Amino acid sequence: MASLHVLLRDTYKLEGEGTYATVYKGRSRTTNEIVALKEIHLDAEEGTPSTAIREISLMKELKHVNIVRLYDVIHTETKLVLIFEFADRDLKKYMDVHGDRGSLEPNTVRSFMYQLLKGTAFCHENRVLHRDLKPQNLLINRKGELKIGDFGLARAFGVPVNTFSNEVVTLWYRAPDVLMGSRTYSTSIDVWSCGCIFAEMISGVPLFRGRDNQDQLLHIMRIIGTPDERILRKIATEGQTESASQLKQYPRYPKIPFQQVLPKASPQAIDLLERLLQFDPSKRITAAEALSHPYFTGSVQYGIPAPVPGSMAPPTYNFPHPHAHQQQQIQQQQQQQAQAQAQAQAQAQAQAAFVQAQTSGMVHGQPAMYPNQQDPGRMTQAQAMAIAQAQAQPQAHPANYPMQYPQQYAAGTR
Repeated sequence: MASLHVLLRDTYKLEGEGTYATVYKGRSRTTNEIVALKEIHLDAEEGTPSTAIREISLMKELKHVNIVRLYDVIHTETKLVLIFEFADRDLKKYMDVHGDRGSLEPNTVRSFMYQLLKGTAFCHENRVLHRDLKPQNLLINRKGELKIGDFGLARAFGVPVNTFSNEVVTLWYRAPDVLMGSRTYSTSIDVWSCGCIFAEMISGVPLFRGRDNQDQLLHIMRIIGTPDERILRKIATEGQTESASQLKQYPRYPKIPFQQVLPKASPQAIDLLERLLQFDPSKRITAAEALSHPYFTGSVQYGIPAPVPGSMAPPTYNFPHPHAHQQQQIQQQQQQQAQAQAQAQAQAQAQAAFVQAQTSGMVHGQPAMYPNQQDPGRMTQAQAMAIAQAQAQPQAHPANYPMQYPQQYAAGTR
């Protein structure tokens, strides 16, 4: 493997440091592409951190447009350098710069949310839990592409283990079942985090802001309501952290409608949020199912204004339909609408032609069948005949026909 000196140039330190690494920005000599370098200093006694080993092993297998790409790994005696694709900033900083007090424009929210779910669904399809989804771990590049990064806490869930750690996910994005001590969680914990990020993009502030596990749990209950005793007992039993007789008693909070909490959100956005933020993990929608929600598959405003030079507005093509057969249905609907518009225009033109012909006492070169133009019934019948003749034999119109059809409606071009 080539050395770091040969591979990179113009390297300088980016803002901040991770929990076990320093991040730099550099340029590849081979491709001239800007890359991000995560430099991990190795302890002579402890060796390579397990988080780094886990991140490398998982990210080499996860190749997707919405997941940060790991290009290469350089390993020396004193440090480990991971070379990633570069993104300009994370979602949190993007919201601070481009948001209205952090709140993003609806089309931008829809674009980023679709990409987040797309990347999350790919992780889950490949049996990987991210376990630390938050705005700081979602990167945005200059194309407006969202990339899921920082897989230091990720875990493959296909391996035969009985329980997982419950010390995962940054507090404000942690699912209630994990807060209650559950160690048997699955993909639903990432889905909960996606819902929290969704609400934060809409409002500009985190939805649940607790100080510790118990306070965070109460913040959640104050908004989505305290679940019934059966659900609480079920989660506590699955967590194996407390017996049924020792089940903690929580205040009984009523549910507050999300529309009151997020007045800017559309009804479809509220419905999706309801499905993502279910207290009971078994009732949460999956990331793959969320991609088919009407919030994405309904009418989408594609006319996003062109970005200001140097800005990072989302691209206009972030909403491919997840199912091919539904894509065909959309195309068929569009074709039917185009045909209906063409027919309406043809009818209007035929009607104008008939009126003009009636005025001159001729219809298609023949004497008018109904000279009395004040007869509505006869006028309708004559119009229908003229329209039928115009649609059936447009090429038979004489050269001096008073109303010529536009070229796009001529025979053989429809």
